[in-house]
Amino acid sequence: MLVFVLTFVVMLAFQPLLKKYFPQPVTPPQQQNQTALPAANSTPATVAPAVVTPATGVIKQAASETETVVENDLYRITFSNRGAQVKSWILKRFDNDAQNGPLDLVNAAAAEKYGYPLSLWTYDEGVRGRLTSALYVASREGKQTSPTTVSFEYADQDLQVRKTFSFDNTYSVGVETSVTSKGSAVAALPAWPSGFGSQTTPAFYASAFIDYQFNKNIERLPIRCGFTVFSKCTDISGGKTISGPFHWAGPTDLYFAAVFIPDDPNSAALVTLRNSMSVARDPQKADSKEVVNVDVLGAAVGNLHGVTSERVFVGPKELEVLQKVPVPGVSGADNDLNGLVDFGWWGIIAKPLFLWLKWTYRHVVANWGWAIVVQTLIISLALLPLRITQMKSMLKMQRVAPQIKAIQEKYKKYSLRDPRKAPMNEEISALYKKEGVNPAGGCLPMLIQFPFLIAYYRMLGAALELRHAHWLWIHDLSAADPIFLLPIFMVVSMLVTQKMTPQPGVDPAQQRMLTVMMPLMMGFIFFRLPAGLNLYYAEANLIQIAQQAVMNRTSLGREMREMMAKRARKKDK
Repeated sequence: MLVFVLTFVVMLAFQPLLKKYFPQPVTPPQQQNQTALPAANSTPATVAPAVVTPATGVIKQAASETETVVENDLYRITFSNRGAQVKSWILKRFDNDAQNGPLDLVNAAAAEKYGYPLSLWTYDEGVRGRLTSALYVASREGKQTSPTTVSFEYADQDLQVRKTFSFDNTYSVGVETSVTSKGSAVAALPAWPSGFGSQTTPAFYASAFIDYQFNKNIERLPIRCGFTVFSKCTDISGGKTISGPFHWAGPTDLYFAAVFIPDDPNSAALVTLRNSMSVARDPQKADSKEVVNVDVLGAAVGNLHGVTSERVFVGPKELEVLQKVPVPGVSGADNDLNGLVDFGWWGIIAKPLFLWLKWTYRHVVANWGWAIVVQTLIISLALLPLRITQMKSMLKMQRVAPQIKAIQEKYKKYSLRDPRKAPMNEEISALYKKEGVNPAGGCLPMLIQFPFLIAYYRMLGAALELRHAHWLWIHDLSAADPIFLLPIFMVVSMLVTQKMTPQPGVDPAQQRMLTVMMPLMMGFIFFRLPAGLNLYYAEANLIQIAQQAVMNRTSLGREMREMMAKRARKKDK
């Protein structure tokens, strides 16, 4: 009390001196009114009334949390004014793997921890928290039908934020954001930070990428790089900034994507986001307590030095859909998003195969499983001449095998570096030319078939149309066979094929081992792969059995089998 009284006396004593020697400027009446005005929209959570200065402008804060729902035939997006971010992004034409109902692309569990779609990502974690927790003033509330535009604004003593979203009747949404702090621009990028709601199993989390394209160059960043020493990629790290230019960039998974398309590719920057989360090893088992750690990928894309103006495509990786999304200014590549569909190295074959499969589905048989059956039959018949050529080449090689062995015996005493051994290759080449034998004739047909096998594998693995496609007992051709009947049939058919196929150049003991080991190895690889792939390989093997049965009855087939039997008898003696 004594200190208080003395302080009060000193203040009273100094008042005349302050007025005499330090005259105060007259405050304009308008400023007095403005200073005394409290924050009109302050919420109960705001403890102290805000004071607005001429530099910061009028404070804008909502009194309570509200929702804005934008809907069209393709999606239903639910915005919350808390953070002006998306709480639900439902794609009406796609089902959820984990439960009945339409697919929600917002990964609720991951978004709760690491951020919701179209939140703003900043390098300052404190500012990021303020941007996502603030109550914005929405220009529209309740249910809205596209085309429409919705804006969210927020302002306090330091920050001024504006987010505007424009909607039409496509999967693309226009995004414009600006953030300033005390009059200076803040690097705040629109983000899709927490994966997708379609990621229901650890395998789907592992299939996530961050893709970006500029002109014809497309980069696909995986969660983890392969084990090959020649791989140039690096693992994705959270918070890493990749400078543009980009025509589009964003996170993707096996079937869906959320990519940002900047209006100005030269000013765009990409920040990669990566976090970990525990999920059930088998979500289909409700009582399963076994969990595994997975990586959740996301990305933020925008202008680091000012207003961000771009579009965001959130939807399926369907070629027909992606080809309708314009991406202006691309040089040396298509001006659309079809680069999101990755057909791999053999895309030049895989993409036409997929277009052919889709044509078969639409014009021949309205079922994706039967379309695969029809296409596999045609491919197997088309490759039949190669199999016949392969058998002929193997037979010719076996016919000249004794003469080649005699030539090799003649030069056996010379080492490989001895110049006197060089004539051996010349004699063998002359023998091949005389008998009309091509040493690569047996391998070349197999090499020609190999790209088709890999291309079909890539095509079926990237085809969103096979997701939840039914065929007989199979409810989803993009998932594993629920009763594993197709993988088992594939192994059995391979065993039969190996047993029926003459291999005169192979030692009988080695042939017996290959007959068993190869099918078992393929069965192990394909046991959990999509049913569509197993259907293709199982049918191809079945057709090959029929072809081999016919070929074994020809003079060529009989000659090869007699030659194998003769060799086996010699070995037994």
